[in-house]
Amino acid sequence: MRVETRRTLRRLLRNPSAVLGFSLLIFFTLVAIFAPLICPPQSYDPYMIPIVTWDKTPQPPSEGHPFGIIDGRDIFYGVVWGTRTAFKVGLTVTLTSTLVGLVIGSIAGYFGGWIDEVLMRITDVFLSIPYILAAIVMTAFLGMGLDKVMISLIIFGWMATARLIRANILQAREEQYVLAAKALGVSDFWVITKHILPNTIFPVLIQATMRIGSLVITAAALSFLGLGAPVGYADWGALLNFARNWLLGASGEALKYWYAIVYPGTAMVLFVLAWNLVGDALRDAFDPRLRG
Repeated sequence: MRVETRRTLRRLLRNPSAVLGFSLLIFFTLVAIFAPLICPPQSYDPYMIPIVTWDKTPQPPSEGHPFGIIDGRDIFYGVVWGTRTAFKVGLTVTLTSTLVGLVIGSIAGYFGGWIDEVLMRITDVFLSIPYILAAIVMTAFLGMGLDKVMISLIIFGWMATARLIRANILQAREEQYVLAAKALGVSDFWVITKHILPNTIFPVLIQATMRIGSLVITAAALSFLGLGAPVGYADWGALLNFARNWLLGASGEALKYWYAIVYPGTAMVLFVLAWNLVGDALRDAFDPRLRG
């Protein structure tokens, strides 16, 4: 086991994409952890971006505000604390929706029959609804707020996991170790949790890792549309929402307010890129078909 672990780590370290992905992920993790030191909170809620001027016109980067000011709020503060928001949304939604998908997919794949048919038809109904449209409608119904966004993304984000784990369990349930456990009288719950899931869950974990970035993008899109984080909340999508009235700049000055878009947009792109590269690297390292 130790030899195999060393080989896996060696493959990861030799993969430039993996090194870049893990480096970016470590960087964002450090920013999130040390956000109170980088940008000390200035109100009772550290996630509310402080108002530094009542002038709504964007102001370029300066010594006190290295990323500039948008809508009277410090962009640097929003980007730094927005990293925590991104982790909160991505990890919470991914873990919860993955757990829901695992439960539904495991039950459907293990028991089969009419249970499988009913659960998969319900899954197909949810899959037939456009994801972003469903999230917009559900968020508008529940009301504005980041917690409402996360609930919406969870409700419409479990289906891919359910289908994937079901397909894996359909293959694994006929294996000799599963049949032996059943013959010994082991309960269905323990057969699934102790014997089947440990041997079928890894593709689900890879999928979940790669979904985190897309979920952050979706949540940011809802905030950009005014359905997500409240006004002034440290969220990259909310920062871009402030900047949308200044996207084109004044006549003949199309790039005058570039900083209002570039900094939060770059943070979002790099965050998503980090998770995608990490997911690709883990898949390449652990997939036996790709091992050299």
